[in-house]
Amino acid sequence: MIDLEQQLNQPLIMPKTVADVMSREPILARPEMPLNEAIKILADRRISGLPVVDENDLLVGVISETDLMWRETGVTPPAYIMVLDSVIYLENPSRYERELHKALGQTVGEAMSTEPVTIEPDKSLQEAAKLMHDRSIHRLPVLDTAGKVIGILTRGDIIRAMAAES
Repeated sequence: MIDLEQQLNQPLIMPKTVADVMSREPILARPEMPLNEAIKILADRRISGLPVVDENDLLVGVISETDLMWRETGVTPPAYIMVLDSVIYLENPSRYERELHKALGQTVGEAMSTEPVTIEPDKSLQEAAKLMHDRSIHRLPVLDTAGKVIGILTRGDIIRAMAAES
């Protein structure tokens, strides 16, 4: 059993921040990039998603494997019923239109997810892991104070940091 004096003499381990473990200089995509080019980057680099930035290098979305699955799986039209020559949708038809637009898209901008979840570099790794777990996401673009992508944090980065500590 370690007594209090021994604990006080132990070096203080500071919690790691996102900046400590994120991948720096991530590969970025532009909305006008052909979708086939993004698919090739994902496959060749064995990564699951790319931050998408505009002409000012500000984050506008993320293109991920999930976004690309619509191309292969197709889109299911919304359920509806007919009553006296009227169509009553049982779910929002605008969701179907968005999914169809993604499935038929030819550019990253047409297929990407907008409003991505992001994180700042000074946040703790614990905060990042909780955010990723709670939102069921696999990557977090890391933004500076100007909103520019300076890195990307993946679940793999967090696992590697955990392994390095043990």
